[in-house]
Amino acid sequence: MNRIKVLVVDDAAVVRQVITAVLNADPRIEVVGALANPLLAIERMRQQWPDVLVLDIEMPKMDGITFLRKIMAQRPTPVIICSTLTEAGARTTIEALAAGAVAIIQKPKMGVKSFLSEASEDLVSAVLAAARANMKALAGRGQALPMPAAKLSADAVLAPLSGGAMLRTTERVVAIGTSTGGTQALEVVLTALPRTAPGMVIVQHMPEKFTAAFAERLNGICKISVLEAHNNCRVLPGQALIAPGGKHMLLKRSGAQYLVEVIDGPLVNRHRPSVDVLFRSVAKCAGVNALGVIMTGMGDDGAAGLLEMRKVGAKTVAQDEASCVVFGMPKEALKRGGVERSVPLGAIAHEIVQQSS
Repeated sequence: MNRIKVLVVDDAAVVRQVITAVLNADPRIEVVGALANPLLAIERMRQQWPDVLVLDIEMPKMDGITFLRKIMAQRPTPVIICSTLTEAGARTTIEALAAGAVAIIQKPKMGVKSFLSEASEDLVSAVLAAARANMKALAGRGQALPMPAAKLSADAVLAPLSGGAMLRTTERVVAIGTSTGGTQALEVVLTALPRTAPGMVIVQHMPEKFTAAFAERLNGICKISVLEAHNNCRVLPGQALIAPGGKHMLLKRSGAQYLVEVIDGPLVNRHRPSVDVLFRSVAKCAGVNALGVIMTGMGDDGAAGLLEMRKVGAKTVAQDEASCVVFGMPKEALKRGGVERSVPLGAIAHEIVQQSS
């Protein structure tokens, strides 16, 4: 089997050293270069084009965003952004994801070596996912990977459903779950929605601190309002609530109103926020009044929850394979029977608008 060729570009020697050691320890991956700036990387790439790039943003000679845009214009290639956990770093990382990067590796300002070593499984998983990314899907808008066996289900946060389905009401809720490739996909969907769109609750797998910058960016380019959720936020027409990184988000009902609850809790399917947790809460509180949408992403988070939604009468939609960057989450939802219909990315906004009628 051919090993995945990775080029690391980061001006910090310790970061280059640790990432190289972690990735080379996996027999499926080979680091073909670890360089201090994009100009050196350009020279190396003329000799050997990598399968995946791990790229810092703030670097000498040329910043990572400019380099990323050059790559995407010349030869779209899976890029993983290695970003610091700062407010400014988060905003820049969201810009990089919009430009075509497929994933984030977070690194703290202090203790980088120990942090990256402890996150070795995440580093390897990110590279494996990036290597299988459908770059045609990314270029068009500017098989699930194996996961370790032991993992918690939504039972760890919220008890399974019991009793009958919710009766139909005038209030509608749309629940969306996505991961790898989801930042670009959500931009396509949300920017196409009118102000009259139904209220939305969204889980995008993303680290803490990055979701606020992501919501802020979307809010600036969409007709609807997009906010990072906080506890007891109302779910309102013309508004999308993004689950904050590092927290689970659940839908709850108070009289005729829908609100969200933002809580701590264990990782579910190795994620917090988890799509399964959100979807189960929507099945419980909204039932037939909801639409569930599962989009591009690695793994199977959301597949069980979408099936629960469908069983109580909610409409369910999956993004189709051709438009997904990674087809893992929709593929698993289809396999389990939770998907009523699959549609291209460009048709999801229409499905959401139909929910309000």
